[in-house]
Amino acid sequence: MEMEKICIFCSANSNIAPEYFEAAAGLGRWAAESGRTVVFGGCDLGLMACVAKAARAAGGRTIGVVPTLIEERGAASDEMDVCIPCADLTDRKALMMAQSDMFVVLPGGIGTLDELFTVAAMATLGYHRKPIALYNVGGFWNTLIALLDDLQAKGMVRGDWRRVIRVAGTLGDIKRMAEGE
Repeated sequence: MEMEKICIFCSANSNIAPEYFEAAAGLGRWAAESGRTVVFGGCDLGLMACVAKAARAAGGRTIGVVPTLIEERGAASDEMDVCIPCADLTDRKALMMAQSDMFVVLPGGIGTLDELFTVAAMATLGYHRKPIALYNVGGFWNTLIALLDDLQAKGMVRGDWRRVIRVAGTLGDIKRMAEGE
């Protein structure tokens, strides 16, 4: 099954390493060039702004899911073809999940971790079978990967967490996942 709508979870911070912006731009460009739609958090900051801008610049389509508070603060992106307003971050996650065929998790902080673990927990319970790619740009997620391995070794994770969350070291890994490999 080919993934037509790719949800991208990522940082809304701008003062982060340039390699994360390069990865976000590459992901947005590839999504657009391969005819896929980018689903994102609708914010005009950090990696969210970067991935949406790159997708649109390459002729792609974007769907932004924007909480009221972000709109009120004037931080909503201008790079949305479709804007889906929502009440809060919980609504945002549910709407983004409903809109998407696949999830890619770029570097991010607490909000990104919340999104990752929400979609992963929903997958483990059988609410969806959509692929989740943890894009480990420059080893960003190495500590999280070690934590997940430790939780699994201690019996806190049923089965192999890597069956739910696949680590992607390169854009090529994400491309293969999007092709159903």
